[in-house]
Amino acid sequence: MKTKIAKHLLQIKAVSLKPDTPFTWASGIKSPIYCDNRLTLSYPEVRHDIAEGLKDLILTHFEGAEVVAGTATAGIPHAALAADRLNVPMCYVRSKPKAHGKGNQIEGAVSPGQKVVVVEDLISTGGSVLEVVSALQDEGCDVLGVAAIFTYGLSKAAAAFQEKNIPYVTLTDYDTLTDVALELKAIEPSAMNKLKRWRQDPTSESWMEETV
Repeated sequence: MKTKIAKHLLQIKAVSLKPDTPFTWASGIKSPIYCDNRLTLSYPEVRHDIAEGLKDLILTHFEGAEVVAGTATAGIPHAALAADRLNVPMCYVRSKPKAHGKGNQIEGAVSPGQKVVVVEDLISTGGSVLEVVSALQDEGCDVLGVAAIFTYGLSKAAAAFQEKNIPYVTLTDYDTLTDVALELKAIEPSAMNKLKRWRQDPTSESWMEETV
């Protein structure tokens, strides 16, 4: 499944790799990779495989899940598709409460004690999805963990999830994707050093000087 999803993401250009002309993230980080999993919704086969994959992850790793919660906004459609396959309720959670109306942060019905799995499209540092976890826990939910499409596999994310004592699983990951990209000739072999170096310390731009 990891390889299949990685191929999907590369073939539809949901993930782009440009180690020689890096992207600039909103945080200011220079990155050789950019991930836009929203594109997956436009491809029925990809969308289907992701929904089936998330369903299987939840059944395998989070037994007894009673609710699937999507992160607003990118996690919402994938959470809805997974929840439909599992035949369980679904809700979504904003990063912060609305400033008008009822001021809801969680949209949908959840009850204290319910076992919830959060669905996210992408895990980078883990900060945003863990805010969603906290919001659900504040409502008394038992958050079993997080299921996502892709992770950069950053050490900062691993530490954040460990600190919160929340497990997470993904359909594919950075190592698999870069290996598949090499196999598909989406990148040159000489680019692998840069890609590996960036992942070790994304905040440093020294990876851009990496050579073969």
